[in-house]
Amino acid sequence: MKIVILGLSITSSWGNGHATTYRGLVRELAARGHDVLFLERDVPWYADNRDAPRLAAGAVALYRSFAELKRRHGRDVREADAVIVGSFVPEGIAVGEWVLGAARGVTAFYDIDTPVTLAALEGGRCEYLSRELVRRYDVYLSFTGGPTLRRIEREFGSPCARALYCSVDLAHYFPERREPRWDLGYLGTFSEDRQPTLERLLVSPAQRWPEGRFIIAGPQYPRGIAWPRNVRRVQHLAPDRHRRFYNEQRFTLNVTRANMIAAGYSPSVRLFEAAACGTPIISDYWPGLEELFLPGREVLLGRTSGEVLSYLRELSAEDARAIGEAAREKVMTAHTAAHRAAELEKHLDAVANHSHPEENGENATEYAGRATG
Repeated sequence: MKIVILGLSITSSWGNGHATTYRGLVRELAARGHDVLFLERDVPWYADNRDAPRLAAGAVALYRSFAELKRRHGRDVREADAVIVGSFVPEGIAVGEWVLGAARGVTAFYDIDTPVTLAALEGGRCEYLSRELVRRYDVYLSFTGGPTLRRIEREFGSPCARALYCSVDLAHYFPERREPRWDLGYLGTFSEDRQPTLERLLVSPAQRWPEGRFIIAGPQYPRGIAWPRNVRRVQHLAPDRHRRFYNEQRFTLNVTRANMIAAGYSPSVRLFEAAACGTPIISDYWPGLEELFLPGREVLLGRTSGEVLSYLRELSAEDARAIGEAAREKVMTAHTAAHRAAELEKHLDAVANHSHPEENGENATEYAGRATG
């Protein structure tokens, strides 16, 4: 297929989690024989922080305005077998209207921020998607799965909503032979809704276990936070240092945003990255976690500071290693960029052929009628 993707960014991972997702997806789509063009708005903050100005596979084109996009790439959109518009694309509503009017192939919206998007749609303040566009895109691809997919179809009118989770690049994330420097670490930008869980599952264990070694990496934490002496703070950790960060921990902590917990079925890319490194993960619970990683076997659930401390001080190195290895095996068999490319191909083929299994409880015949009508 000839596939055109209009996304937030693929050239810069600065301040966003979209770029790494798109890079892996484009590479693997190209490896499967597809011709992929990624169109990105050229904005100063990404232009000044480009860590992948060129890709090993697929083509990238930058545009400075919506008018330039239409002028330079109208033919690309018209001739594509599939056109995908991503969340947070600048002037996304106008871009979506144009794509739906010009494209002759399958049209899709790829939501890397599903809970945020749906909340904004409910409040009438989404700048890159409208309810009308949800109904008109052939397929809604979502970073959040589970019941949210049915909600997108029933409440927002999408003819077809399918999960397309984040993934991990095994070329960049894998186990290394390093002596652990930290008993427990956490990687994540500060957010008010995550902070109480971070306090309970890392800061409190650090206070109760002065001999333990802890680390928190990520920006935007308020200066006034009084961290225990055995907690090291790292303001910024570049993506090329993430693998080493995970490999230097005995355990790593996963903490989920409140809207992701409420939606459920919203794995973070950090979860897959840590698992790919074979680092045992202690995670808060959210609906759907057990369908991705088996608690007690592939992931450890952390509900209280005492529970976390018991893992850190009582779980044998052999048992911890087995949990990390099991999580890595799960990622290798289900959550790589290659898996996502194959899933995307399947979804696009199903829409193009008007073949739609009742994965979300929707009537396939009803969908086929809407798709052809």
